[in-house]
Amino acid sequence: MLKYLLTGIILLWSTLSQAAAYPTDPYALINEAASKTFARLNQEQGNIQKNPELLRQIIREELMPYVDNKFAAYKVIGNELKNTSAAQRDRFTLAFTDYIVATYADALAKYDKQKIEVEKPRDLGNDKLVSVNVAVIDPGKPNINVIFKLRQNNRTGEWKAFDMVAEGISLLSSKQSELGGMIRDKGIDAVSQMLEEHNRKPMKLPGKTS
Repeated sequence: MLKYLLTGIILLWSTLSQAAAYPTDPYALINEAASKTFARLNQEQGNIQKNPELLRQIIREELMPYVDNKFAAYKVIGNELKNTSAAQRDRFTLAFTDYIVATYADALAKYDKQKIEVEKPRDLGNDKLVSVNVAVIDPGKPNINVIFKLRQNNRTGEWKAFDMVAEGISLLSSKQSELGGMIRDKGIDAVSQMLEEHNRKPMKLPGKTS
């Protein structure tokens, strides 16, 4: 299940890369960005093998601009938000973002030219939240179905991703349970420090010990 979840993570954020003109709907966002991100992963494979930290760089450059990391971080903080200062929230958001980058880098290290099929667009009407179904196609293996959750910013009109669901498991909900409970028990500063220490660990590729 963890392998499938990590694969879903790969596809969630790898479908959200930079674009010359920001896509006007979540389906266009996923279709446009997926091809660009996978193309870069293919192009950089040799360099990634030499320097695994490049995976984190790719994520920062191609994926994170299209992730609503602040919204996700605040959802993880949950009801404790009212008990935190602006400085504490900023520190946690930065640490959480770096934590997600490291998590995605670990998942992208397992990338092996999988392909995806995005569901056909539908009329969104006035919906500000949308779930986009995507099939992860790995030759010789059963397809993996994941759901990407995106929200539209009321001010800018831009769509950004904030969650994914694979095998019935919500990434955001799992982090809310894991980190939200720790924030309640240990405090946000302790959790921020824990994340910062985790983020300093060097990137390693599967099967490599050094």
